[in-house]
Amino acid sequence: MKRKYQYAFFLFGLASLALMATQLKLSDVTTGLRGAGTRFPAVMLLWAVLYVFNTVTWYIIIQSGGRIKINLLWLYKLTVSGFALNYATPGGLMGGEPYRIMALAPVVGTERASSSVILYSMTHIYSHFWFWTISVALFLITQPITPLAMAIATAVTLFCLAGLWLFKRGYRNGLAVATMNFIGRMPLAGKWARGVIERHRDKLDTIDQQTTALRGQNKRSFRVAVLTELACRVCSAAEIYLILSLIRPDVNYVDCILILAFTSLFANLLFFMPMQIGGREGGFLMSVAGLGMTAGAGIFTALIIRLRELLWTGIGLLLINVERKQKA
Repeated sequence: MKRKYQYAFFLFGLASLALMATQLKLSDVTTGLRGAGTRFPAVMLLWAVLYVFNTVTWYIIIQSGGRIKINLLWLYKLTVSGFALNYATPGGLMGGEPYRIMALAPVVGTERASSSVILYSMTHIYSHFWFWTISVALFLITQPITPLAMAIATAVTLFCLAGLWLFKRGYRNGLAVATMNFIGRMPLAGKWARGVIERHRDKLDTIDQQTTALRGQNKRSFRVAVLTELACRVCSAAEIYLILSLIRPDVNYVDCILILAFTSLFANLLFFMPMQIGGREGGFLMSVAGLGMTAGAGIFTALIIRLRELLWTGIGLLLINVERKQKA
């Protein structure tokens, strides 16, 4: 990737990070870090491991299009930086995905880079829908069921089934052309999208063919990729366990999975906000209250996780400017 693009991504992310940092009070940060003690470094280290899961998933998807030698450490750098830009960008996937495509394109070609990034994003979201579906089953098995709880569980289940069906269609038919056609019907961006389709129809078709190949021709790679991302979701509940166990030594891991599931679902419904500011905190407050915990536990957990996100976003932005030559 050219240096000017690296600097552009870095400066954009840095401005967003500075804006998000202003949402936290220094006194709250100091109190939270003092209360977390050694658990905060453990949480930071946990996410260093979780990003390995994400990198492995992306690596599997890249290799499904034909074996190619790629430095895993370099791919890890792109993964962390991509997520940092996603955290800092309103709309989620508008920052990290173009960065990953532009960085990977010189190695594997534009079409293959685009298809692998689209496939990874699809698999990442697809695993969320499976995680939420499994969490509903865990909730019904482990928690007392009231009419309101049953209604919420039913609504979430229907939402997840609809999402799983939609993504299966995307895996089967591809999303590049369909996405551009959808944008083409919008008032402002429509003319631009229609021009892209006219000029690059062959490339878009190639991207869709490579996208559908993972599930159609490499079913084992597809299953491993989805299971790796799903395992990452389950393991990331350890962050909530590490934090909550400071306040509630009797907390169990299933409760932490349920808190993560509800909070991530609620926050993703507010995808248009950078780092889901406000949505993440509201999700924690509602989820811990639903499991009989105090509001203070939810506020403390949300604060520590927000600090972790800010620090890892900063690390990811710094890594954008760490260039390592990667040749095909």
